Amino acid sequence: MENIQNIDVKKYEACVNPTERLRSNQCESHKRQASKSDIRIPRLLRYPGGKGRLLRSLQSFLPLKENISERYVDPFVGGASIFFFLKPQRALLSDINPDLIDLYVILRDYPSETWDRYCQMPDGREGYYHVRSSDPSTLDPQSRAARLLYLNRTCFKGMWRHNKKGQFNIGYGGESRRWVVNEFEILEVSRLLNSADIECTDFEEIINRTDSFDFLFLDPPYRPGDKEMRNAHYVGQEFTYADQSRLALALERASSRDVPWVMTNSAHPDIMGLYQGNSAAAMSIGTGPLPGILSKSGGEVVIFNDIAATRYFLSECSVSIL
Repeated sequence: MENIQNIDVKKYEACVNPTERLRSNQCESHKRQASKSDIRIPRLLRYPGGKGRLLRSLQSFLPLKENISERYVDPFVGGASIFFFLKPQRALLSDINPDLIDLYVILRDYPSETWDRYCQMPDGREGYYHVRSSDPSTLDPQSRAARLLYLNRTCFKGMWRHNKKGQFNIGYGGESRRWVVNEFEILEVSRLLNSADIECTDFEEIINRTDSFDFLFLDPPYRPGDKEMRNAHYVGQEFTYADQSRLALALERASSRDVPWVMTNSAHPDIMGLYQGNSAAAMSIGTGPLPGILSKSGGEVVIFNDIAATRYFLSECSVSIL
């Protein structure tokens, strides 16, 4: 296995897809995950940088839920694609987006009532802007959650952005994605979320609370190939290189506690340099520079510590990453 500090980032573009290498070994513990028909997650949110469409590339770096001794922990839960895919028995989900966390808590506790409110939302452009202009603080919890889900499903490209007053300000995108969500999936989301503690907390605090029996997955805000996230998609905030450095130090402490972790991040050399002594694999397809468009590029990597590699995948599969 090649350490990150010895990897030339330019090599990622020509790298063989590590997921294909793992699959070719017919590793028994991942056979269930290798079939495309097995990859099904609830279609809830459209979320910038979400990993729902990248599960084929990521699944070989994830444990089976029965191999997670305690909790699945996700400090940047976003659209929760990995959580919904793994379906862990216990979880700690967190994000600093208070509206997102509010939505998950309400869907967990009041799925049917939220679905009823969602179905009552208006159709069309005029209705969208009427709902967008409403003050969510005046709504009951179920209506507040339905409003947010409605805006997410009908706004342009599922983007998530607020103005300086904290108001959602994405334009109308149409109705084609609205009814991809159905009552069955809302109820399934609620059932899965019942296994989770859900918090609106800074990522460092969540990482600091993990132990060796947890599995830590991280998908921090990043723009593929860039050093920093500067377009304010992260709850109206930037995710700077200083944040990336703080994240790396928190993961270094987690490794010292024998916490297994796997992370997706930008392949920028400065970010890669933060993780010397760990390992990385190229992502053959990624989120790309345009909203909602996947791209084949060397701008994204999966980074993981040796604890995760030994415990979950490399101990069972004879494979050379990168």
